[in-house]
Amino acid sequence: MAKTSVKKSEKSIEELTYEEALVELEQIVEVLEGEQNPLEESMKLFERGQALVRQCGALLESAQLKVQKLAGDSLVGFEEDSE
Repeated sequence: MAKTSVKKSEKSIEELTYEEALVELEQIVEVLEGEQNPLEESMKLFERGQALVRQCGALLESAQLKVQKLAGDSLVGFEEDSE
């Protein structure tokens, strides 16, 4: 079986865009699910994956706050819009 590797970005996790972090996270999940890696390598991948999850969460929260700030009181939920 060919070994799949995770392409790490040259940027630090904090510098990654949401899309870059998500792509790398998906690669890590694929490698961890599909291969028998040495424990040390698996732990490193898992730790990086956890850091990527935190980064994605922080970026989404930041985007949500920006949208709320820009929209103010005019932000309408999906359910209200369907009438």
